[in-house]
Amino acid sequence: MGAPSFVDECSLHARGGDGGNGSVSFRRESHVPRGGPDGGDGGRGGDVVLVADHDTASLLTWHREPHQRAADGTHGAGMGRTGAAGDDLLLPVPVGTVVRDRATGQVLADLIADGQRYVAARGGRGGRGNASFANRHRRVPRFAERGEKARERSLRLELKLIADVGLVGFPSAGKSSLISRLSAATPRVEAWPFTTLTPHLGVMRGGQHAQGAPIDVVLADVPGLIEGAAEGRGLGLRFLRHIERCLVLLHVLDTHPFEADRDPVRDLEVLRAELAAHDPALLERPQLVVLNKIDLPDGQAMADLIRPTLEAAGEQVLEVSAVTGAGLDPLRYRLGALVAAERERQGGVRAVLASEDEVALRLVPSGPDYTVGRHASGAFEVRGERIERWVQMLPLEDWEAVRYLQGRLRRAGVERALVAAGARTGDDVVIGGVVFGFTPDLEDLPPDERAAVLAGEEDEVADREDPQP
Repeated sequence: MGAPSFVDECSLHARGGDGGNGSVSFRRESHVPRGGPDGGDGGRGGDVVLVADHDTASLLTWHREPHQRAADGTHGAGMGRTGAAGDDLLLPVPVGTVVRDRATGQVLADLIADGQRYVAARGGRGGRGNASFANRHRRVPRFAERGEKARERSLRLELKLIADVGLVGFPSAGKSSLISRLSAATPRVEAWPFTTLTPHLGVMRGGQHAQGAPIDVVLADVPGLIEGAAEGRGLGLRFLRHIERCLVLLHVLDTHPFEADRDPVRDLEVLRAELAAHDPALLERPQLVVLNKIDLPDGQAMADLIRPTLEAAGEQVLEVSAVTGAGLDPLRYRLGALVAAERERQGGVRAVLASEDEVALRLVPSGPDYTVGRHASGAFEVRGERIERWVQMLPLEDWEAVRYLQGRLRRAGVERALVAAGARTGDDVVIGGVVFGFTPDLEDLPPDERAAVLAGEEDEVADREDPQP
């Protein structure tokens, strides 16, 4: 079995580049005593960026190469030299690609315009060199930050074609033949069902606007639907999403089906039932019914028989032959008028219709960006991306760096939050997988704890002044 040439969904494991380490360095110049710190910062890691590209038609590349990582930043150096930033990794994807979190299914991005970008995995920050930590209290810092480790993300990419008109019908109804006559698309056309295994797009000229501007219409041909497609029968379930964005639906009915017991009117009912089962909003789009294969005697007879019934039910019906071309011009102009009216109704621009579950809201919290809870070991645990990044980037084997971290945590209100959660002096606190002994500032402690600590310090002083024999 050959390799697939069209892939419309795949998994992607993206990882940004790590940030470069900051440098610990001091000036060494002739005739300049006590040279100060001059360690440069590390470069940031590169991002993994998804870019919508109209020249990319499939997700095949990332189906074959699902693991992608951007370049790391380089380390800083002495004399204030900053490390180079890692190059971003640009991954072209088809226009219409929906990006979801693989674990939760949440929609993260919907790339609907050529050139639109989404940062799938952001690179780590570069660590600051020791020159960045010099101040009037810390004149000779002997530590620098490590580069931030980039985080990995598992994503699910799904392609939803962006088209104006979606052709819907049973297998062998003539959809592929129809789109090949209306546009320059060249889908496979054979004399048996399910010859269309992948969606096809074609561009059709659908008349002109009143101002004389042409109406260009994008057609989408998807594999044929059968009864039960919304539950997974046939190929319909996999490709139904490709018509979710279409402005107009064109139901192609076969007036000369292979099966003798097939009824085009019944076929239309089945098609609409499957669309409603997949997404009820699809039936709210403008719809047009076309009776195909009128070049055949039995086909024309069937069209004459069922057309009054369909029109009495309020359907807009046209008769065509994809083989001879009969009726194609009225169909072309009718589709152009429907698409133009729908575009104008939606604001005069090409709108993309999306279901409500594809709206992702990101609210910025007004309070602290960390939480205090209990670790599995029973210790107190502080969780928060910013706080954990501080711990990860600092060399905690250096006492000066630990003092600096303690000051940052105190200024961020972490100590007070721990005390409010019940932490007391000597308790274990876990931050980013690192265990610390809790030694809060006296001002953060409740009065009884503060008095106990002060009493303990006085006892220690008395012991040192009057040691036991």
